[in-house]
Amino acid sequence: MKILTFVDLHGSLTALKEIKKKSKNVDIILCAGDLSVFEQDLDFLISELSKTKKQAIIVHGNHEDPKTLKKICSKYKNVHFLHKAKKKIKNTLFIGYGGGGFTFEDSEFEKITPKLEKWIKEHKKGNVIVISHAPPFGTKVDKMGVEFVGNISLREFIVKNKIDFFICGHIHENSGKKDKLKQTTLLNPGPKGKIITI
Repeated sequence: MKILTFVDLHGSLTALKEIKKKSKNVDIILCAGDLSVFEQDLDFLISELSKTKKQAIIVHGNHEDPKTLKKICSKYKNVHFLHKAKKKIKNTLFIGYGGGGFTFEDSEFEKITPKLEKWIKEHKKGNVIVISHAPPFGTKVDKMGVEFVGNISLREFIVKNKIDFFICGHIHENSGKKDKLKQTTLLNPGPKGKIITI
């Protein structure tokens, strides 16, 4: 299965054109948030994703309100809003957690961690992919200059669980960067997207 991942589009029509072009050769599209600039043209951007005819999974970034994004996504059969939720496609479990990106610790995420861990343990066969707007702490995907600005709660969750891919963004300077945390591949795919094969 081929999956097109992208993040931090921020309404760029140039990047959107690239995403639509790459979508022709994939099975699923994942967006890790900040599709828009404070929801400007959000309806249009979601409709353009829907027109690809691919299954698209989206979490909100810090530029989208989750309720607004959920409502818009609900208009389309192939676009799925996945905040604090899961979706299984074929043998792959997708788990989404949107928003944030500005804190070292996320108490809201920590509250739902037991539920997420249960989902992962129950998923005996196939891959697990987590989509989050915020990056985990202490990696190539959250480093700004000499400092790490990612989230410690997310890092601890990744280290403790069997996750194959963790797709994130928020830190634009790390667009396109990849890293490894234990067995998990971390990826900030950037606005023009990266294709992963599982």
